[in-house]
Amino acid sequence: MVLEQVTVGFVRGAHGVTGEFRVESASGEFEHILVLREVTLRGSGEQKIFKVEYVKPADSTLYMKLADIDSPDEVRKYNRWEIVVPRKYAAPLNKNEWYIDDLKQCSLVYFDEDKDGLKDKSASAVKVGTVTDVLEGGGGYLFEVSISENCSLLSKDIRYTASGKSRSVFVPFNYEHIRNVDVKRKEIELMHLWILE
Repeated sequence: MVLEQVTVGFVRGAHGVTGEFRVESASGEFEHILVLREVTLRGSGEQKIFKVEYVKPADSTLYMKLADIDSPDEVRKYNRWEIVVPRKYAAPLNKNEWYIDDLKQCSLVYFDEDKDGLKDKSASAVKVGTVTDVLEGGGGYLFEVSISENCSLLSKDIRYTASGKSRSVFVPFNYEHIRNVDVKRKEIELMHLWILE
């Protein structure tokens, strides 16, 4: 399932006293944000639609002013919230690029190794978890993964915390650990089980 709205940026603090704020682009691209006329701010389990008064470029960033946000205090309410728009207004994707919103809720699957220690692609993929979020880490992006409670490949102490709750782990989103991202099928292949320990 492809979502109709995607995150194009993040509110990153007030700029001046009029309610203008700095925008961090989710893709590193800015052109598509400069022409927006309406955005949804999403965060803290809420979302709110705003008319865009203006967007202006600055040194490697953008400044945005939305209707009804008229002071630094009002900007603080939305600091770190996502800027969400219909997919048609998002930056176009290149090969091996995905919208973060499309990666969320993908199943993380693993192909068991055959007797020679090689991946057995003829076997069925085993779901080991679900991507619940994508976060920026120091060296790149990380998948936050909720471990599957009924995965027979993982021991109970890996699937659950000491208190018996389902575990979540962070998996680096790089070629060493992740392959074959298929957002249409909502599946991402995990290369090594040990990263879940």
